[in-house]
Amino acid sequence: MPHTPKHLLFPPFHDALPAPVVFRTGYMPADAAYPRHRHSWGEFVYSYSGVVQVDVGQRRYLTPSHYGLWLPPGVEHQGLNRQAACHCSLYIAAHQASALPDITCALTVGPLTRALLEHLRHHPAEAPYPDDLTRLLDVLVDQLAVAECAGSYLPTSADPQLRRALQRLEDDPTATASVGELAKAVHVTERTLLRRAQRDLGMTLTEWRQRLKVVKAMPMLESGAKVEAIAMDLGYASASAFIAMFRRLTGQTPDEYRRGQER
Repeated sequence: MPHTPKHLLFPPFHDALPAPVVFRTGYMPADAAYPRHRHSWGEFVYSYSGVVQVDVGQRRYLTPSHYGLWLPPGVEHQGLNRQAACHCSLYIAAHQASALPDITCALTVGPLTRALLEHLRHHPAEAPYPDDLTRLLDVLVDQLAVAECAGSYLPTSADPQLRRALQRLEDDPTATASVGELAKAVHVTERTLLRRAQRDLGMTLTEWRQRLKVVKAMPMLESGAKVEAIAMDLGYASASAFIAMFRRLTGQTPDEYRRGQER
């Protein structure tokens, strides 16, 4: 049976936005969800802490803190999460969003965009906004328009065998099964599984597995767990190997990520 979330949340706007660009922060308790919905404006979703999942059709998109998710106008979507998450949404009227991608995708969040989002988080305001805040929001939209489009941070697949292989990895992130062993478990050849991963995920299974471990590590870091313990929990033989992987994928060490979340 489908899982029923403990907390049901509702979108703040329905028929119209109170301004062409609207910024809003929110808190999602653990095991919360929004209903499936769509709107005539675009939405950029960013997580300050925790990871928000957004489902679009059969595809799942995640928002670790070095990425945000862009949803073009008219796209039906549902937001949900397993752990508590502090996030924000930037709602952009269709005529203001013409320079942004016309597909749902993860956008790389650079230092300037992150600084703007943090500033807006700590200086909340209600629309209609004063001129200086309107200009700041316009700069943020301009930064998103030139951000690198990264597809989905942790993409899924409709292929039955590949989907089962990914589910096995999700069920046990510490598993050390090789690609050949995964392929055998889902009854395809290793070459076939590798080809389907590149086709549907746009990356190797090794890269996908490492991204999964980053997503699993983030709430552990936020809860105060030691890096050495997290490395062991995720199947690494040493903390240094885990730190190197985390830094390569996020641009910061686990301790730097933790300090950023504490701030």
